[in-house]
Amino acid sequence: MKITVCIGSSCHIRGSRAVVERLQQLIHDNGIGDKAELAGTFCMGKCQQGVCVTVDGEFFSVSPDGVDEFFNENILKKV
Repeated sequence: MKITVCIGSSCHIRGSRAVVERLQQLIHDNGIGDKAELAGTFCMGKCQQGVCVTVDGEFFSVSPDGVDEFFNENILKKV
């Protein structure tokens, strides 16, 4: 599974660093580092909502406060 988080300026302002750090921690804590690859990228072109994240090409908008729920629903259930 490939998880990509936008680290461009608009998403950075919306908290992409916190999203990346929390996803790193959740991947580690759940022992799925061998199944989930976390990467960063620059602008995905959908800056209007929140931090842009893709999981195997599927687009999501994630806030720093919503990372745990996003992880449980869209990553943990699929690995």
